[in-house]
Amino acid sequence: MNDPIPLSRLTTLQVGAAPARMVEARTRDELVSALRAVWADGDDWFVLGGGSNLLVADEPFDATVVRILTTGFEEAPGAREGHVRLRIEAGQNWDELVAYSVAQGLRGIEAMSGIPGTCGAAPIQNVGAYGQEIVQTLVEVELLDEATGEVQTVPASDLGLGPRTSDLKRHYGEEPRRSAVILSLTIELERVGTDPRPVTDARIAAAIGLPLGAEASLQSIRDTVLRIRAAKGMVLDSDDDDTRSAGSFFNNPIISEQEARTLPEGCPRWPMEPDIDAVSVIPLERFDGWVPAPVQRRSPVKVSAAWLIENSGLRKGFRLGHSRASLSTKHTLAITNRGGATAAEVAELARFVQTRVAQEFGIELRPEPVFVGVEL
Repeated sequence: MNDPIPLSRLTTLQVGAAPARMVEARTRDELVSALRAVWADGDDWFVLGGGSNLLVADEPFDATVVRILTTGFEEAPGAREGHVRLRIEAGQNWDELVAYSVAQGLRGIEAMSGIPGTCGAAPIQNVGAYGQEIVQTLVEVELLDEATGEVQTVPASDLGLGPRTSDLKRHYGEEPRRSAVILSLTIELERVGTDPRPVTDARIAAAIGLPLGAEASLQSIRDTVLRIRAAKGMVLDSDDDDTRSAGSFFNNPIISEQEARTLPEGCPRWPMEPDIDAVSVIPLERFDGWVPAPVQRRSPVKVSAAWLIENSGLRKGFRLGHSRASLSTKHTLAITNRGGATAAEVAELARFVQTRVAQEFGIELRPEPVFVGVEL
């Protein structure tokens, strides 16, 4: 056991008290041993990586925090021709991995430059930015399963990866579908070199302000993304209060087409992929020449939480009275700690935002960070 450290010193929101117990795991074996011991003792627990997606209560709490401090990555076998597989320890800093991949001419995660946190957290909420998501390159993860205490290798297809979610994510008010801790992950990147080449992904091209097909190097894409994120207060900077946050505090709501039609025309929206009907097999001896028409399903629609917040009357920099928590001065989707804010102040502002959006548009915003001892 290590002396517990207040979570305000270990999270990007810089709020939160100390747990009763804290364990620092710097190797894979230490991590496995620590988790098995905590589970055997029946303690309340959670793991801590970079602390970039966490809101912890102000009062000390009776739980064990396991800090994942494992680092490093190496090439792994099994890559397709023209690709490279990397096996990465869960505690490895994400942006250091991105910088390495760009320097090596490996394409697949360069648009996710500047995202804070550790690599083990990336599959948990299927991190993504500017046209790329971890699901596009993730091959498999190595898990320690709480139910069995065993180490398992699980393919990406079995993790329930969706928009900023997976079966491993602890959503607000809900338990994860699967209680397990990522020990390592394996991704596969395309070897394209460091020279400029055509940008063929329309989303990346639009994000960095290039026409589709224009040439750009991986490094220039990374540099552009870092500039964009910094301008939004989304690259950690001790001199910028707007970076003292948990990133986007609310998920973009996914609603029905019917609900989306009630919103003002100016609200950004993105149709989701429709559900595909399962294949119907009709035994030949029962086939009478009639095939039922396919069931028409309307696609759900994702809408912009930032637009909903701003158009409910809450502008950039909004705060309640003398609260030390405010919306970011750069974009309305982040709640920031302006210096000395408490978890209670952050939660109070989040509740106010939820209420205003619900009153104005009838949509409930769902928080994206993981909450510990905090209720909205």
